[in-house]
Amino acid sequence: MLKRYCLFFLVMAATLGLQAQQLTLDDVVIKRSYSQKAVYGLTSLNDGLNYTTLENMGREIVKYSYKTGEKVATLLDLTTLKNDSLKSISDYQFSSDETKLLLMTDRKPIYRRSFTANYFVYNFVTKTLSRLSNGGEQQMATFSPDGERVAFVRKNNLFVKSLRFGTERQVTIDGAFNKIINGIPDWVYEEEFEFNKGYEWSPDSKQLAYMKFNEEQVPVYSMPMYKGLAPELKENAVYPGEYSFKYPKAGEKNSLVQIWTYDIKSGHNMLMDTGKETDIYLPKIAWTNSGTDLGIFRMNRLQNRLELLLANPYTGDTRLIYTEKNSRYIETDFLDNFQFLPDNKTFVVHSEQNGYKHLYLYDLSGVKIKQLTEGNFDVIKFYGYDQEKKFFYYQAAANVPMQREIYGISIDKKKKIQFSTQQGTNNADFSKGFKYYVNTFNNVQTPNLVTLHEISGKQIRVLEDNSVLKGKLANMKLPRKEFFQFTTSEGITLNGWMLKPLNFGASTKYPVLMTQYSGPNSQQVLDVFSVDWNSYLAQQGYLVACVDPRGTGARGEEFRKCTYGQLGNLESNDQVEAARYLSKLPYVDAGKIAIWGWSYGGFISSMTLCKGGDLIRAAIAVAPVISHYFYDTVYTERYMGMPSQNPEGYKQNSPITLAPGIKGNLLLVAGTADDNVHYQNTIEFAEAMVQAGIQFRMMSYNNRNHGIRGGNTTKHLYTMFDEFLKENLK
Repeated sequence: MLKRYCLFFLVMAATLGLQAQQLTLDDVVIKRSYSQKAVYGLTSLNDGLNYTTLENMGREIVKYSYKTGEKVATLLDLTTLKNDSLKSISDYQFSSDETKLLLMTDRKPIYRRSFTANYFVYNFVTKTLSRLSNGGEQQMATFSPDGERVAFVRKNNLFVKSLRFGTERQVTIDGAFNKIINGIPDWVYEEEFEFNKGYEWSPDSKQLAYMKFNEEQVPVYSMPMYKGLAPELKENAVYPGEYSFKYPKAGEKNSLVQIWTYDIKSGHNMLMDTGKETDIYLPKIAWTNSGTDLGIFRMNRLQNRLELLLANPYTGDTRLIYTEKNSRYIETDFLDNFQFLPDNKTFVVHSEQNGYKHLYLYDLSGVKIKQLTEGNFDVIKFYGYDQEKKFFYYQAAANVPMQREIYGISIDKKKKIQFSTQQGTNNADFSKGFKYYVNTFNNVQTPNLVTLHEISGKQIRVLEDNSVLKGKLANMKLPRKEFFQFTTSEGITLNGWMLKPLNFGASTKYPVLMTQYSGPNSQQVLDVFSVDWNSYLAQQGYLVACVDPRGTGARGEEFRKCTYGQLGNLESNDQVEAARYLSKLPYVDAGKIAIWGWSYGGFISSMTLCKGGDLIRAAIAVAPVISHYFYDTVYTERYMGMPSQNPEGYKQNSPITLAPGIKGNLLLVAGTADDNVHYQNTIEFAEAMVQAGIQFRMMSYNNRNHGIRGGNTTKHLYTMFDEFLKENLK
C-alpha cells in the first residue's frame, strides 16, 4: 500500500513554479523547480566532530565540522577520478575505520524499496577506485564492521567479497526467482515490514545472519505487459508479454521464512531454531552489541503477538526473552524503534502498553526496568541512547497531533529537555557520540530550515534556509493552510485543514474538493510546508479541505485502532461527516463537494461516494483498494483479521458491495501493471458498477505501476483530474 505517512500526489506535487503570478499544472506536477531543499546524504563521522554530505548532483562527498559548520575538505570528487563508469553517486557508506568508501550508482528500482545497482569501492590510502563485482548488478551491498569485506545479493543469492584478496565467495546457491530468496525480503515483507535488506553482519565481522524466503507455495499474480511507448517493450509489439511474481493475498499462503548464520572462517551455514510453527512472520533480525547473540523477532499470523528470541549463532539454539501482546494488532513502528543498547544488558521497546506509544527499558532477561516516557501523547521515533550522558532522544507529538518535537530524557527521568524550539514539524539527526545534532524544521508558513546545534541546544549554523525558494514565493499570492476542528454526530472530534481560494470572500459560495488518505496510522493533517497541487486548485477557485478520520495517527491507540476488522467503514463515515460539516459553512456551495484520493485514499473516496448520497457530487479514485480480499496478507490481516474469521467485515466494507448506492460522478483511474494494488481491484469495481447500472468514467494507464508515471503520463493524469473537476464543480 502507498506508504501510510504520505500520498503519491503530495510527493509528485510538492513544488511550485511561477508564470505571471499564476500556478500551472506544469509548475506543480512536472517542473519541480520550486521544491524545498534539505541536506542530503548526511553521515556522522567516527569522531563525532565532523560529518559529510553528498553534493554537486552526486559528484562530491564533502566533509564539514560540527563545531563551526564550516567545510573542512572535499573527500571525494568524481570529476578528478579517471573512471568513466562512475559518473554520479546515489548513496555511499564509510568503512568502520573510514579508510574506504562504498559507492552506489546506476540504481534501478524493482519494487517500492528494492533495486539493483552497481557498487564501487574507493580506498583513501591507495587512492584507487574499483568495481565491487564484475558478475552483474548487485543489491544491498554493505561493509563488514572491520571493513575487510563487503556482502551483497545477486539474483537471490548472498555473496561476500574480500577486499584484501579481491576474491568473491558465494554464501548461498539455491536462490531462484519466484522460488528461493536469500538476504533480501520477498514482495510482501518488503512492502509491509518496510525493509529491503535481509541480512546483518555480526559486530565482530565473523558471521552473517540472513533471511531465507521459500516462496514456492505462494500464489502467483500475473500482469499483462503491452508494447507501450515510454518505455517501449518491443518484444510485446504483437502479443502481450506477462510479468508474474509471488504475491500472497489475504488468507493465502505466505513464504516460509528461516534465519541462518554463515561463519566467515569455516564457510558453514547454521539454521536458527525459530520453533515448529511455520505460518508466522520473522520480520526483523538484530545482533546484540556484543555479537554473542542474534535477536530474532517472531510474530504470529494475526500480528497481535510479537516475541523476541535470542539465538546462539553457532549452535542455532534460541531462548525467548520478551513478548508483546495486543488485543488487536502490533504496528511495525515497534520494530523500527527497537534498539539493543551499548551496555549489552538492556534494550528499548516502543510499546502501547498504556494506550499511547511510549518508550520502555528492559533488561536482557525480559524484565521491565521502567517506562521512560509518559503522557497522553504518542512518541513517534526513538533516535538513540547517549551512554555517556545517560540520555534517551526521541521525537513526539506531545503538544498537538499535527506537530512534532524533539526531546531528551535522562535514564532516571529527573531531567527532560525539549531541543526543538519552533512549533511545527521537527526532525533530528544526531552525531555519533551525541555531541551535536542537525534539526530540520518546517511548518505551514516556513519551508525547510536546517540548523546545526551543539547538544546543549546552542545553534552553530544554518545549513539550509531555502532563501532562494522564499525569494521566489515572496511576491506570489498563495493560499495558506488553516487548521480547524469539528465534532461529528457521534461526538468524535476530528482535525482538518483547508486552503481557501485566493481573494476569498465570506459571502461567496465556493466549490469544495476534499483530499485525504485516511489509512491506518497515517496523517495528512500535519503542520508542514507545501506548495502543490492543492495550491493550484485553490488558485483555480476551489476550497480544498483535508480531514484525518478515525484510524489515523498521533492520537493514541483507541483512536487509531477503532477501525480494526472494518477498514473503510468509520473512515468513510467520518469523510461523509466532514462533507456535511463543510456544506454548512456560509462560504461553501453545498451542491458542489467532491472527494479524491490515491491508493487507500482512492478506496476511501470510493466508499465515501457510495455512502455520501446527495452530499458528494463527484469523486476521483486512483489505484484504489476495492476489496480487502485482493490485497496482501501482512497489511490486510493486520487490520482486518483472517478472511475466514471476518467474512462480513471483508464483504460489507467494499465499494463492490456498496456500488448500488452511488449517486455522484466517479473518475476511476489505475495502472495496468500495478504490482501493489492490482488492476484487478479497478476492473472488479467497474464490473460491479456496470451491473448496478451506475455510469462512471474510467482511465487505464498502460504498463504503469502504483505511481502512474513515465513519459507524458503525469501531465496527462493531472490534466484529466483538472478537467473532471471543472466539469463537476464549476
